[in-house]
Amino acid sequence: MMVVDSTPVVAQKAAAAALQMQNSYPRAIRRDVPLTNAIRRAFDAGTRDLSGSPGPSYWQLETDFTIQARLDPATQVLTGTETILIHNNSTAALNEIVMRLDHNIFRGLVPRGTSVPAENTEGMIVTRLAVNGAEVNLDAPAGGGGGGGRRGGTSAPRQLSVSGLDQTAARISLASPIAPQSTATLEVAWHTKLPGGSAGQGHRMTQRWDDTLFQPTQWFPRLAKYDDLRGWDTQIYLGPAEFYNNFGKFDVRIDVPAGWIVSGTGVLQNPEQVLTATARQRLSTVLDSDAVVTIVGPDEIGPGQATAAGDRLVWHFVADKVNDFAWATAKKFVWQATRATIPTKGPVPIHMVFLPDRAGLFANAGPITRHALEFYSKLWAPYPFPQLTLQDGPSAGMEYPMVINSNQGAADHETGHQWWPMMVGANETYYGWMDEGFNQYMNILSGADRRGDAPNLNGPGQNYGRTSGNEDEAAMMWAANNAGPMYGFQTYSKTPLMLSMLGGIVGDEAVQRAMSDYTKAWAFKHPSPWDYIFFMNTALKQDLNWFWYYWLWTTESVDGRIDGVSADAGGTKVFVRQDGAMPSPIVLKVTLAATGPAVKAMANATMTDARTAIVTWPVDVWFDGRRTFEAVLDFGGRSIESVTLDPMCRFPDRDPDDNVWPTTASSRGGRAYVCGG
Repeated sequence: MMVVDSTPVVAQKAAAAALQMQNSYPRAIRRDVPLTNAIRRAFDAGTRDLSGSPGPSYWQLETDFTIQARLDPATQVLTGTETILIHNNSTAALNEIVMRLDHNIFRGLVPRGTSVPAENTEGMIVTRLAVNGAEVNLDAPAGGGGGGGRRGGTSAPRQLSVSGLDQTAARISLASPIAPQSTATLEVAWHTKLPGGSAGQGHRMTQRWDDTLFQPTQWFPRLAKYDDLRGWDTQIYLGPAEFYNNFGKFDVRIDVPAGWIVSGTGVLQNPEQVLTATARQRLSTVLDSDAVVTIVGPDEIGPGQATAAGDRLVWHFVADKVNDFAWATAKKFVWQATRATIPTKGPVPIHMVFLPDRAGLFANAGPITRHALEFYSKLWAPYPFPQLTLQDGPSAGMEYPMVINSNQGAADHETGHQWWPMMVGANETYYGWMDEGFNQYMNILSGADRRGDAPNLNGPGQNYGRTSGNEDEAAMMWAANNAGPMYGFQTYSKTPLMLSMLGGIVGDEAVQRAMSDYTKAWAFKHPSPWDYIFFMNTALKQDLNWFWYYWLWTTESVDGRIDGVSADAGGTKVFVRQDGAMPSPIVLKVTLAATGPAVKAMANATMTDARTAIVTWPVDVWFDGRRTFEAVLDFGGRSIESVTLDPMCRFPDRDPDDNVWPTTASSRGGRAYVCGG
């Protein structure tokens, strides 16, 4: 047996030797972004453009739903029929249809991620399928036909068939393709039990409380997204990662017992049939002021008081240009409403439905949601929908078009999702950072505004240096559906760190202006990461591909430090070193002596006061492969008291303590400066 000395000293020497060997090679800086086959095809076809805007030939599939659903609270079963009008706006004939049957995740025999359903059910049971009136035999073995014959034989004719109805993604093979620029209808009948109980872990895994409150989500058969990049999106639904849906119109009728209030995506079409005269009168006042109006109070319960009289009532909602539909209903909902005033649009209602004993969780929900709608409308683009509803229930942090399953705790964040992905429809199953990550960034800005503070994005960019190198971290361009144990960091947390660094390069206001333009350019469309990258490059008038490559495709950091300072008659030289693979501009905060010769101006320096200068060199200084740069400071003979590298804490650094000169006891093992100070 060989004995290995494992003392910390030996380990440190081994690590130092490995680092020295690594750093002996020229530093290779990648300055482009990888292009997949899918995005290359889109550029060639003209559906995407290198400017980052939609290409001249951009198209997208659209789906219009007409749905009738009936809820039986006693059995917790939802039964429905629907017709989907498929607009094939693509340039290709569709030989198959891929369906989303998300409720099959509640079956015990499907792949799942880290989510745990509240209970196992039979899943989504499809009882009828018809394409353009032709019935699909649900009992026949799957088989599309159409394959080439062998030894000169003829191809077998295609058969209308379906496979995967017991999974979260099913395929319908078509006997006759759906021609480009044409429409087709898909008729579906189904039923599903809404899961309830205390065992659910993860969003959307619990959809009822007993038999008195139901919060259905992903409750109806949908079409998968079909786009110009990959065709049908065949990613299976695993639970944690979210969605990629077609835009279209929803016309939905929901049949529930009388006395049960229903809220949901869209605008209620038949208030005279389902609401009392008192409730309708109260609703008519909501847009008059910012006051919170009670539409149905806690003491108004049952048919004739909470709702119109009767045995059962059908609530009719219509929503246009949306990519999903969610709703909630309860036997004893309190219903309150207020308004938000949207720039260029005017007031829209904010509805809140909740159980009476949970009223405290909604006490500030109206003002928080109002602020979010108004703030994000100014930040990105005006809120595009006619209303927003907050729904109480077991899912207290989930978003759908015009609906957030949230109380006041997550109201700001979930409201932000009305921009991503309900307005800008990125592919969340692949690139969750384009949804959750952007949202986390804008929540920082909204929170500061709500407190009356200026937003402070100093610090997050530098903090990534402490995470970089963790083997559990998947790169942001790794499919979010398969991201593993650090899914939350990859999808939610890393984007604000990335945009903190970007703000340190071009300015935070410039970042936000560019993202506002991006929002407007891609509203109700489906951008890819490359569209975002090239749009931002165009808007910011910089080639930032090096930046996007390291943040999105790698888990590397900058890892900078001040390696030494020397002074002579020609000025002061600050030796800046970067050992990480990710480059960054050099930003130095220089504090000058209080007395001495007049301060000489430097072309790349900005004086923040009489003694303090911020001196910058562009990232280009690293592109020749060097690891050390001599930053020459010449302030006309005025001596320099201290130098801080990355004073705003914007660039990922494993050890910020070595960013200060002169090194003092306070700068080793503790912070010698405050970000921005």
